[in-house]
Amino acid sequence: MDFLRPASWEEALAAKAEHPTAVPIAGGTDVMVEINFDHRRPEYLLDLNRIGDLYEWEVGEESVRLGASVPYTRIMEHLRAELPGLALASHTVASPQIRNRGGVGGNLGTASPAGDAHPALLAAGAEVEVESAARGTRLIPIDDFYTGVKRNALQPDELIRAVHVKKADGPQQYSKVGTRNAMVIAVCAFGLALHPETRTVRTGIGSAAPTPVRAKAAEEFLNAALQEGGFWDNGKVITPSVAKQFAQLCSAACNPIDDVRGTASYRRHAVGVMARRTLTWTWESYRGNHRTTEGAA
Repeated sequence: MDFLRPASWEEALAAKAEHPTAVPIAGGTDVMVEINFDHRRPEYLLDLNRIGDLYEWEVGEESVRLGASVPYTRIMEHLRAELPGLALASHTVASPQIRNRGGVGGNLGTASPAGDAHPALLAAGAEVEVESAARGTRLIPIDDFYTGVKRNALQPDELIRAVHVKKADGPQQYSKVGTRNAMVIAVCAFGLALHPETRTVRTGIGSAAPTPVRAKAAEEFLNAALQEGGFWDNGKVITPSVAKQFAQLCSAACNPIDDVRGTASYRRHAVGVMARRTLTWTWESYRGNHRTTEGAA
């Protein structure tokens, strides 16, 4: 196994073009586990740790450009207001040591359905910035990024440079079920984001299907229910029947398997519970903001 260590982004793209099978490594929290257990033996490792641009983020007027290697710890410390769902997901990642090393780019690169960042990115409607030496830069909508079990939409000569996430315009939540509170791979996970500006809701489900997925039927149902009931304007409590139907549709969006961490039936049940709870939490937060805004007016 050869170790490639570019000193710049341009050198990294050139190395990836010359060696398309090279496996990028930054935090190493996913790749090194597979190598250490001899589950993977790539011909080349492409070390991206010397490329400072990947560790930077930029808060724009409407969105955040998050470098692929920005550690989860930095997201928690500095981007909680702009990216609350991703910050909550970051809190659930393994141990402090791993949160100091791992970043969103690694989750996207490995594309494991159990990656902690995926539900939050789906709920927020992120875009993945990728680049190759030959074709330049392109943005891949997060909905199109996951193509199969641990497979993504990257071309062989492309690298992930950043993730673009719109700044939260409403409450966001994240919930995860695991066998313990730390150092655990998700049995299943759920992300929810309210988007009051467009009066829509987006979801993200992890570790309950071959890829991270959205519960689109549940979103459509809830969007219609909130609109028809005037909930966005009146700030009333969502009725139990609406919350129950939303939870059931989220469960139905799953296509899980039985494995050592949990059964398929348990995952479906847990996703429904998390969907109902996160809906309650986010809507109560929205109602609180709604009342505050009305009072100020």
